[in-house]
Amino acid sequence: MIPFSVLDLSPVVRGATPGDALRNTRDLAIHAEALGFHRYWLAEHHNMTGIASAATSVVIGYVAEATKMIRVGSGGIMLPNHAPLVIAEQFGTLASLYPGRIDLGLGRAPGTDQGTARALRRAMGPSDDRFPDDVLELQRYLGPLQPGQTVRAVPGMDTQVPIWLLGSSLFSAQLATHLGLPFAFASHFAPDLMMQALHVYRTMFRPSDVLQKPYAALGINVVAADTDEDARHLFTSQQQAFWNLRRGAPGQLPPPVHSMEGVWTPMEKAQVDHALSCAIVGSGDSVRDGLAQFIERTQADELIITAQVFDHEARKRSYSIVAEQRERLAGVAA
Repeated sequence: MIPFSVLDLSPVVRGATPGDALRNTRDLAIHAEALGFHRYWLAEHHNMTGIASAATSVVIGYVAEATKMIRVGSGGIMLPNHAPLVIAEQFGTLASLYPGRIDLGLGRAPGTDQGTARALRRAMGPSDDRFPDDVLELQRYLGPLQPGQTVRAVPGMDTQVPIWLLGSSLFSAQLATHLGLPFAFASHFAPDLMMQALHVYRTMFRPSDVLQKPYAALGINVVAADTDEDARHLFTSQQQAFWNLRRGAPGQLPPPVHSMEGVWTPMEKAQVDHALSCAIVGSGDSVRDGLAQFIERTQADELIITAQVFDHEARKRSYSIVAEQRERLAGVAA
């Protein structure tokens, strides 16, 4: 059975603080490690009151310190916001403190609105033009010292922190094939090009010193509970949050509602349902069937599971159910 991992957006639920969210993140990471999840990723977002992981490398250190074996990393660092040397130093530091456990997933979007992107003080030109060069520069800083190299990442040099490329389109899939890097697709919120991106990545992949064959991980929303009805109730928090983001009014994660009727229009519902079409929501049996079908359809090498659930204990329970169903799937596969 393929590995299952976690993507945690460190949600700030309505009425709570970012400190509460970060402490919940640490607690969930400890829980995920005990359940056997493979890696625990955090994502860079800015100017969003419902997400506490803006200082992503700091939160990665907080999680890595509280755990022992699970890989911890970014899903991802939005590289256009940063100088590659700074990211090399940050992740080189993390790799020096927690050797063999740190991942560096890279995205090319700003992870925020345009005004906030300007406040991050990076050039605002098309990221497509600079992103490949920035990735190559970052690889050099994390690799061995080259003859004549005068600028070094300390810590960072020769740490060989694994780099992943993240994307929701074909651009990063194509770049990952060219550089021979692992690829993670954001099917948890942008599923339209998922199958096409996987095809491009797998058919065009060029082996590299770090990866001999393509390795594709897929993001997927999974909300599990004791019954299908309970899971659908929990999922309404994410549905509300996603629509609020789409209409330009992001905020703290709202509590679940008994029905979305009256909360959105039929057109709004159709838009959210489409964006979250890969979501698996239900009881253990429903989740197992959904996961089996998704893995069969995509032939994913790994699933990176996210769950925006208002109640922290219910979110932990959701991941427990997912872990239970993975074991049952593994038994069937054996």
